[in-house]
Amino acid sequence: MADFDVVIVGSGIVGLNASLNLKIKQPKLKIGVLESGFLPSGASTKNAGFACFGSVSELLKDLECHSVNEVLEMIELRWKGLEKLRKELGDSTICYEQIGGFEVFKSSENDWALKCLDKVPWFNNLLKSVIGESDIYAVSNDKIAEFGMRGISHIIKNKYEGQIDTGKMMLALLSRVQGLGVIVINNCRVKKIDQENGFKDLSTNRGNFKAKSVILATNAFIGQWIPDIDLIPGRGQVLITEPIKNLKIKGSFHHDKGYTYFRNIDQRILLGGRRNLDFKGEETTQIGITSGIQAGLEKLLYETILPGQKPKIDYRWSGIMGFGNDLKPIIKEISAGLYCAVRCNGMGLASGSLVGEQVANLVEI
Repeated sequence: MADFDVVIVGSGIVGLNASLNLKIKQPKLKIGVLESGFLPSGASTKNAGFACFGSVSELLKDLECHSVNEVLEMIELRWKGLEKLRKELGDSTICYEQIGGFEVFKSSENDWALKCLDKVPWFNNLLKSVIGESDIYAVSNDKIAEFGMRGISHIIKNKYEGQIDTGKMMLALLSRVQGLGVIVINNCRVKKIDQENGFKDLSTNRGNFKAKSVILATNAFIGQWIPDIDLIPGRGQVLITEPIKNLKIKGSFHHDKGYTYFRNIDQRILLGGRRNLDFKGEETTQIGITSGIQAGLEKLLYETILPGQKPKIDYRWSGIMGFGNDLKPIIKEISAGLYCAVRCNGMGLASGSLVGEQVANLVEI
């Protein structure tokens, strides 16, 4: 049996940042991170690399169910989380590029588009307190011809949105924590957590571990430990094309209230989302792809994004996100010495660094 001061279950963005912040505060802590997969099993290694905090239509959708202050707090969490990630790892290391984000509206969505365009000045004023600038969103219909898409009537640009290389980001984060002495054990599935004499005993397929405190950073997979938690898994499916000659698309793009997203990766198109075509079917923790969602992605790709072209699809995959009725992540002590940090609402890349820090601040050793 291996003894630790703190064991973190899950080696995604949140789990690794929790270990990083604990080590920075208390360098002598013995910290173990247990990961069920060969790589993190959630969305941390499978996300699309969008360094964003919300498109206008996505934020308007959130305001239908949440107060202005709640939405603003959520945006601040994402923005500060991205700042923390970039500061900790460095822009060059994670290949961060702030080349702008673009929300596109089809001609058939004209009424909704006009409503969003009308809100641009209001959102710019609202977000100034968080971003520090007032020129965040702007109508950019002049870009329609430049991008070469078909059937697009309006575009809203977010000049403060960027993209990163997800793989390089995770490798850098892993290297950072291991360099501080954090022990990361992969292919280690936690089966049971018991309380005994003030310690947590964790039974796994790789043996037993003992810790004074345990942090559950398993996001959508938290149901194993807290069945009644307000969290619904949501699978995000993604595809990447073969290289495309003279690709006009450059930047991060959003469509359909944030349910669809695409961007360039060198001369390829990465396209993902469309879970709103089958919400119930995508409320799953099963990794995999489905013909219905993939067909929906391909239809958008070939008819709207790259009209007149039909590049082959080189890669397809999926990642599992965690959503809930509340915009805030769940960061709390469940019982004495047992903590959780989950439910990033599809924005773990943006908020994960700060969520990891906040749960680390709760731990008392």
